[in-house]
Amino acid sequence: MLHAIRRRWLPALAILPLLVFAGCNDNPHPGSIGRVAPDFTIHNGAETVSLAQDRGHIVVLNFWASWCPPCLEEFPSLMQLQQDMPNIRVVAVSFDTDPTAYQNFLLENHITGITTAIDPTGHTNLLYGTKRPPESYIINRKGIIVRKIIGPINWTSPEMLNYLQNI
Repeated sequence: MLHAIRRRWLPALAILPLLVFAGCNDNPHPGSIGRVAPDFTIHNGAETVSLAQDRGHIVVLNFWASWCPPCLEEFPSLMQLQQDMPNIRVVAVSFDTDPTAYQNFLLENHITGITTAIDPTGHTNLLYGTKRPPESYIINRKGIIVRKIIGPINWTSPEMLNYLQNI
């Protein structure tokens, strides 16, 4: 009896790991983890935002959009993180294609204290393989991507603060 069960289920169990690992392309631990973060420069009128200007600091690079409710949910903790940990740089890049919608969102929601930029070309999010906001990357002082987060989180949770303090 045991021999018949093994003969029937062993082949199925052998391919199970292949199915588990091949089933998801939206992995929160993409191939970019451990690699140098792609540099970018965005010109917002008179202001220029560049990843290179924050080298030597831990960077939380957040991709967002004015039409994204979870992005709005996440902003208070991003702003609080920047205030509580001034050695970290929070850089929030918008998916928006409409500069007016971007500016109105910032003003209406009192988004301050962090670096914000709009990239209407979508070039920056494509560099990172970001598909839908909010998505964030944590970049260490050497410019290496150490973590990707998909979806909104509380950036001031004890777990996240501990993680950021120990990078």
